[in-house]
Amino acid sequence: MKLKNKILIVDDEKEIRELLEIYLQNEGYNVIKASDGKEALDIFNNEEIDLLVLDVMMPNMDGLEVCKRIRESKNVPILMLSAKSEDMDKIQGIMTGADDYMTKPFNSLELVVRVKALLRRAYYFNQSNDNQVIKIGALTIDKYKHRVCIDEEEISFTSREFEILYLLANNRGRVFSTEEIFEKVWKERYYQSNNTVMVHMSRIREKIEKKLDGEKIIHTIWGVGYKIER
Repeated sequence: MKLKNKILIVDDEKEIRELLEIYLQNEGYNVIKASDGKEALDIFNNEEIDLLVLDVMMPNMDGLEVCKRIRESKNVPILMLSAKSEDMDKIQGIMTGADDYMTKPFNSLELVVRVKALLRRAYYFNQSNDNQVIKIGALTIDKYKHRVCIDEEEISFTSREFEILYLLANNRGRVFSTEEIFEKVWKERYYQSNNTVMVHMSRIREKIEKKLDGEKIIHTIWGVGYKIER
């Protein structure tokens, strides 16, 4: 069997590491395992990792800190796992830079489906032949290179943050509702009281406005949605 993408599983529970390894290897993925955050970063810095399955609660260094450090330089997809199911814990994971979030106990088949979706999304943006570069003042969005720059300084974006920003920038002047954004980016049906888009939008704005001294690129149309002006 030809091995496909290289996936790093990071969890301090041996049973979970081995279970996920079996499921992902059965799908043809090359799997590497780490039992804590420090080991994960050592592996990540020495291997070409295509996706991380990252537990939050671990000894030595927790998953949130690992995610934060990776996001300082790389946009590799991150699927975060946690025994905590509260909304604020999910929000914290997403705000740190995770692309998706699952609570324990989880369905292993569902996790595999989510891994495939994240890898497809990353492949689409990395392999696109569009090569479209969008400029909005000091902001440059390069779809082909999957890069966001402000005054030529690259800003780290997760794959979903990039997709949201590109969607709005490529349709400047059009207002997108939260439901539209979710269904176009996550490719799933929107459900009521889903604050995922709001959390991602807050993170995108924070990254951009921090570099632009508070200048707003994304505008909220209250009761309708979001847009980037022409």
